[in-house]
Amino acid sequence: MKITFKRGARIAVLLVLAGTLAACGLPRSGPNKREIFAGSVQKKGDAFIVEVNDHVTRTTAVVPAFGFTPAFVNAGLVGSDTIQPGDTLGLTIWENVDDGLLAGTGEAATMLEEVQVDGSGFIYVPYAGRIKAAGNSPEAIRRIITDKLDDQTPDPQVLVRRLAGDGSTVSVTGAVGGQGIFAIERPTRTISAMLARAGGVAIEPEIAQVTIFRGGHQAKVWFQDLYKNPSYDIALRGGDRILVEADTRSFTAMGATGAQSRVVFDKQALSALEAIAAVGGLNPSQADPTGVFVFRNEPQEIASSVLGRTDLIGDQRMVYVLDLTGTNGVFLARDFVIRDGDTVYVTEAPFVQWSKVLGAALGNLQSLSAADRLTNR
Repeated sequence: MKITFKRGARIAVLLVLAGTLAACGLPRSGPNKREIFAGSVQKKGDAFIVEVNDHVTRTTAVVPAFGFTPAFVNAGLVGSDTIQPGDTLGLTIWENVDDGLLAGTGEAATMLEEVQVDGSGFIYVPYAGRIKAAGNSPEAIRRIITDKLDDQTPDPQVLVRRLAGDGSTVSVTGAVGGQGIFAIERPTRTISAMLARAGGVAIEPEIAQVTIFRGGHQAKVWFQDLYKNPSYDIALRGGDRILVEADTRSFTAMGATGAQSRVVFDKQALSALEAIAAVGGLNPSQADPTGVFVFRNEPQEIASSVLGRTDLIGDQRMVYVLDLTGTNGVFLARDFVIRDGDTVYVTEAPFVQWSKVLGAALGNLQSLSAADRLTNR
């Protein structure tokens, strides 16, 4: 009996030690709630831990808003075909007399082929003089030449056509059906029309962003805003570059979720509830629904408003806490907007770690019992 008692005491001691070591060294998905709260400013840490409520959801609901400056919006529609320096034109002039200014004897029309627009944007037409061509459509040039010749020959008829040259063109690149360089024609004088000409966007419209480069300036809009806000469907200019690309914002999901990964936004405004769903939801065998945390570097203005303080300087480390089991927990998670660079972390339920400890302890006990049986043998 004495030997048995000593052996049992030894086993009990070893079991306690094994359990203690297991509690310290067992693997887990990350910090628990107690450890996160220990890093709060109130406990000499460097992060503000804030429980999400209606005030917080309203204050932090910031979605990137894009738009065009007045310089872009106020630009009027260009003509269907605008002549540019370097273009080559063909002119045909009919005169209503037998012995005209330009036509030879017995000829009704004079053809001036390959009249090139010079670097200053002008062409020269006999008897009409130097004509400003660049910036005008062929129809406008026709009227100018007609007016010039009308004083010298009765009822002249003029035809102006482009023989070569790019005219007013834009380049369309990125996530579109067909990239390329397209002329600005009457049906394609706005962004949406030109994108349709290029085959439409080749990504989900909700995450498509359209950037216009014009000279040394650029501006961006959401693709869907071209239709929600018609003023964004601005007129194009020759030389514009249109780039269509997907939204690059993302968040990181960690902890007791269905998957731990970096997730790209699939819509303009993404809620915490949608972010959790995007990674497979909460792990039903591990997650603590009272411990959903969102880690973020919050701009000074928003952090000050959330905390009701005026003494903050610069970006602040914020940890927002969501309790899905609360009275309005799911609604608050649905209204809380996730932003670019956020980390969504779900803690493990307390029983999970205890289960691991118990499992480790029982494993150690079984090993000790087996060793003891071998010793008795």
